[in-house]
Amino acid sequence: MAESESQERNYDNMERMMEDSRDMEELLDQMEKNTVQATWMTYNLVAIRTNPDLTNAMMHLEDAFLRCKEQVEKKWQETLME
Repeated sequence: MAESESQERNYDNMERMMEDSRDMEELLDQMEKNTVQATWMTYNLVAIRTNPDLTNAMMHLEDAFLRCKEQVEKKWQETLME
């Protein structure tokens, strides 16, 4: 009886973990789409206006994106480890 309850709890935990994984995948996909849109918007601004300050802003945006991506990947790995 105890073994059956343990297996049921393990199944419930696995089910929750799979749901969490799907939720995280959806969030990651949405973040990637938003990032692509932001990158193209910035690229268009740089292409239209050849101001050196905009190029610097693009580099700053890219750095911010890479830091954000790193944090999301780190959180994703932590979630998978739980």
